[in-house]
Amino acid sequence: MTAPQNPADLAAARLTDVAEATGRLLRTLAALEPAAVAGPSALPGWTRGHVLAHVARNADSLVNLLDGARTGTDVPQYASDEARDLGIEQGAPRPLDVQADDVRDSHAGFAAAAALLPAAAWAASVRHRSGYLFPAHDIPWKRLMELEYHHVDLAAGYSPADWPESFATAEFRRLAARLAGADAAGGAGASGDLPTALPAALLVAGDTGDRARIGSADGEARLSVEGPVRTLTAWLSGRSDGDGLLVREDGVPLADGRAALPPLPPLG
Repeated sequence: MTAPQNPADLAAARLTDVAEATGRLLRTLAALEPAAVAGPSALPGWTRGHVLAHVARNADSLVNLLDGARTGTDVPQYASDEARDLGIEQGAPRPLDVQADDVRDSHAGFAAAAALLPAAAWAASVRHRSGYLFPAHDIPWKRLMELEYHHVDLAAGYSPADWPESFATAEFRRLAARLAGADAAGGAGASGDLPTALPAALLVAGDTGDRARIGSADGEARLSVEGPVRTLTAWLSGRSDGDGLLVREDGVPLADGRAALPPLPPLG
């Protein structure tokens, strides 16, 4: 089935994905022991409480962008970088039930703000906190990214293998485009963000048939990296060291493929 291309229809489909991803996260939280919220996440220096506070405050920040699209004004995503960091630090020590309520309530606020947008407003441009402009109909996808990636970062049993295939496939394409030096949908970055010597590699998702080339555009790619699309996206997004991927050099499988994988920049 062809994905809807009208900005309002595209946003509506993604908002459904956001609601489902939020439900999955809340189910994970419901299964946690209360003390687990203070335990380490997969993000260096952050507890699970930091991750959850960030997820909730991100929803609030995207409400600002939705309001800007609706009113035709340039509303900052966050008051400042300092305010963003402070909100995370202040929210991190809260009990698990408070964190879960915050995730639930901030999602409700996000959904309510999205429901207020007239169809034409989804085509408006809004400004990411880092400064670049992107269309308002990409706001729900940015929210979905926060939910799916940080659900994994919570280190609470949800893994890249649990990602919906549609999310993993779309992110595979977006991240591969970024690493090929092309502007990626959603403004994740361009060639200026990349390592200066990223070697060429051909990526092949055996389950979906997706193929992409990353790294240098010169010559043939000596490396090929094959695996399920979720496993490839986990590596491209920094959620995996490449475990489960088949790496070949000049067509020959490598015994330690992970050691041959090129280092990648952080997810933008």
